[in-house]
Amino acid sequence: MSLKEQNRKLSTRLAIVALGMFGFGFALVPFYDQICAALGVNSLVERSELPKNTQVDASRTITIELDANTRDLPWRFQPTVRHITVHPGEVATIEYEVINVRGSAVTGQAVPSYGPASAGEYFHKVECFCFQQQTLAAGETRRMPVTFVVDPKLPKDVNTIALSYTFFEVAGRGGKS
Repeated sequence: MSLKEQNRKLSTRLAIVALGMFGFGFALVPFYDQICAALGVNSLVERSELPKNTQVDASRTITIELDANTRDLPWRFQPTVRHITVHPGEVATIEYEVINVRGSAVTGQAVPSYGPASAGEYFHKVECFCFQQQTLAAGETRRMPVTFVVDPKLPKDVNTIALSYTFFEVAGRGGKS
């Protein structure tokens, strides 16, 4: 076999390997998405859908206590009510109010937390301001809704869920003064 044929054969093999690696890279995206969905990772961008065939459990009531905090952010942030009562399986909407007290635009990202921590897997947000970054102009006031449902599979000994949001400033978006 001549050197030219050997080079052509090697080039063909290398091209096949490169195409295979390229295809593998494309296959990783949906694979990664499936792993994240299975493990519940990336919940800041993942929107929970209503559970299928949800039945409202009118025999139980759950108190949802609402809290709001900011971390190094010039915003006044608070829920419009401090608590609500819902039945498991019932779709409910609450609102938070935020005011930018800085003289310039600021972008923030809200991060939710739950008490007890195990309640987070039973608290399904359908719509939430925490799914994306929020940019408020100087002095802007905004009401932001959260639509959710508490899964009827919530353990019977849990009667109260604390829902707390903390807003953090997004560096480089709106700048610090």
